[in-house]
Amino acid sequence: MLALLDTHQHLIYPQMAGYAWTDNIPVLAHKAFTLPDYAALTKGRGMAATIFMEAGVDDADYQKEARFVASLAADPANKIVGMIASCRPENDEGFDDWLAECTELPVVGFRRILHEIDDDLSKSEAFRANVRKIGRRGLTFDMCFRADQLPIAIQLARACDDMPLVLDHCGVPDIAGGNTDDWYTHISALARLPHVNCKISGVLAYCAPGNATLGAVRPYLEHVVEAFGTNRLVWGSDWPVVNMGADIVEWMNVTRDFLAPLAQNEQTKIAIGNARRIYNISEPIT
Repeated sequence: MLALLDTHQHLIYPQMAGYAWTDNIPVLAHKAFTLPDYAALTKGRGMAATIFMEAGVDDADYQKEARFVASLAADPANKIVGMIASCRPENDEGFDDWLAECTELPVVGFRRILHEIDDDLSKSEAFRANVRKIGRRGLTFDMCFRADQLPIAIQLARACDDMPLVLDHCGVPDIAGGNTDDWYTHISALARLPHVNCKISGVLAYCAPGNATLGAVRPYLEHVVEAFGTNRLVWGSDWPVVNMGADIVEWMNVTRDFLAPLAQNEQTKIAIGNARRIYNISEPIT
């Protein structure tokens, strides 16, 4: 069984923080998705380790979330080998202090969710200058854009060209709607930037209801492999958001079936090796 390093593990603890974005998503609304839940679902299924991905908590709680998950990561039994913390690059006030505090946490990168934010936010020089500060600390920045926003992602990537960037969820192709011609073009453009990497995650949630299958997502996965090659792809579960299309076990099965035709070393790079390098994970993963 191909072992996996999950670079996109969300955890939702409603008693710890607010998650207003889940309110209109029935499979997520007002529910907890905890570390014991995740462990039970993935037990014996080859999940070697995880990198926690900030879960879009309400603005007032994003630092609290990182501190809480750091306490979970302190126990090696939880297999959290790194964290991608939330940040607010659009705000100079407190930004440097937050980066400094995160040096004391197991933070390997940062993210600012941009797919539900004003498109101009990431275009400001102040935003880009703060993202570059992340890079100067040797950390990554995950880019979270919708397919129609990929030209903005390209602009941001060109402005932050001396640091590793990771495009989440394959750039959110409109699989259900089939409006993907521009997506193919823009993914190819991003892939021509050598510091940009792509995360194979989330795609089952973009399928039409009842059609979250390997057949539905294969053309999009094949394109990111062709565009980025096997050295700049990482894998993530996007749990529990993946439940909008299929459960995490089905996504793990789809992933392994898709990767199976590749050479073993290429499978291993996408499953674990690239993530260890891109996110600079030094802890042993077994």
